[in-house]
Amino acid sequence: MAGHSHWAGIKHKKGRADKLRSNLFSKLSREITVAAKLGDKDPDMNARLRSAIQAARSANMPKDNIERAIDKSSNSTDENFENMRYEGFGPDNVAVIVETLTNNKNRTASSIRTIFQKYGGNLGTQGSASHNFNQLGVIKINRKEISDDKLFEVAIEAGAKECISNDDFHEIQCEKSEIYNVKKKIESKIQNFISTEIEWKPLNDVEVKKDKVEITTEFLEALENNDDVQSVYTNLKFTNNL
Repeated sequence: MAGHSHWAGIKHKKGRADKLRSNLFSKLSREITVAAKLGDKDPDMNARLRSAIQAARSANMPKDNIERAIDKSSNSTDENFENMRYEGFGPDNVAVIVETLTNNKNRTASSIRTIFQKYGGNLGTQGSASHNFNQLGVIKINRKEISDDKLFEVAIEAGAKECISNDDFHEIQCEKSEIYNVKKKIESKIQNFISTEIEWKPLNDVEVKKDKVEITTEFLEALENNDDVQSVYTNLKFTNNL
């Protein structure tokens, strides 16, 4: 459920991460169900499922909810979810990538298009916005789990490209094709992870004018609150201190 770090940081500072995703548990449950359906139901044998469960635990999802989501993978054989990506530009021409997990492509496409139109944005074709980003494997770990120096050593040994630390978490970046290999090596030293995802990182940030901050924030919140949306990425940079 990640996004561009600047936007994610702003949400965290404002204490709004949970409010912005009132349906966070349902999104996490859906990812667990799909991961279990596509692979082994044993998380030790299924890297995607293991990462989904770790993300759910980081969000304090009850163990019963996690187990129900795994069990549902056996009961929902007639329900197929697909990963769909939408790209476009929001207020003040910020580039946006929206990743969804849906069982109804028409419903999702209509909903995403409506949100873009409502806030004065434009939904484009695939490739229209993604050329502004690099796709990387991103592993996030709570700062309390390990020191900066130790993490840097562990990350380099695991084959990561970069290691960034901020006030709340460490972020390890690697080639997207290597994310689970890198993660597996790090797991020998660290047990608790915030998330393990393939994310879109902007090549350059676009500053949002002060008078566009409110509508841009509302636009991104509307996307994230959509039931089918799993992740939202943007190259925005607010000019004022939020």
